Amino acid sequence: MAALEVRALSVGYGPVRALHEVSLDVPSGGITAVLGGNGAGKSTLLRAISRTLGFHRGTAGGGTVHFDGRPIGQLSAAGVVAAGVVQVPEGRRQVFARMTVADNLRAGALGASGGRKRYAASLAEVHELFPVLADRAGQRAGLLSGGEQQMLALGRGLMARPRLLLLDEPSLGLAPLMAARIGETIQQINARGTAVLLVEQNAAMALRLASRAYVLEVGEVTLEGDAAELASSDEVRRRYLGVVDETAAEDAGLAQDRAPVLRRWSA
Repeated sequence: MAALEVRALSVGYGPVRALHEVSLDVPSGGITAVLGGNGAGKSTLLRAISRTLGFHRGTAGGGTVHFDGRPIGQLSAAGVVAAGVVQVPEGRRQVFARMTVADNLRAGALGASGGRKRYAASLAEVHELFPVLADRAGQRAGLLSGGEQQMLALGRGLMARPRLLLLDEPSLGLAPLMAARIGETIQQINARGTAVLLVEQNAAMALRLASRAYVLEVGEVTLEGDAAELASSDEVRRRYLGVVDETAAEDAGLAQDRAPVLRRWSA
């Protein structure tokens, strides 16, 4: 059963069409990836689901969004959080640089219910995932490294105890080692029962983490299917994984290997 069902979703920014009849599913407890280049509509898709389009002057032009069988397309952004869907925006924008780490996490729990006991449990879980956030609780968020700020952004999202986490480019701007650590953390979050919709330009990481994937191009879904199958697709490998045609590459390699020999014999 799908936790999230998006059907024929269209979105525009004034006269500019950003999404055209996009449909996708996120299974309960699963990780679904959305791939695509800059301007494909990936961030717009997450904004439409989280009901934050209005903050970016975008408007939905049709389609439906259901979470756990309930329509959420007409809820406020706060109502979507209360329903269990939380977005972590791109580029660590969720971090308040002048606030402490502890205050950032506290702000992330504002949309959650359950009182102090549940807040304490959420904080303990975040500190278990990210021990550095406990160590630096009193430090201003703006003084953290890029990787630590991304951890804080994820931690803030988790403080609302979501059942579906919308992640927008969590590896953006991070060194490969830190990006790998963030990927491992996403797996841990998912293993605890939180479904994930992962938007990523790092296609290799996204396809490794996800069970299902979609490819967006100019606001439309052009490919979809099992993540492992898409990872082995020639088109995806060429366009998103940087893999060239192997026969052509071998021919080019042989030509380079032979060139010095030919030069020696012709000298």
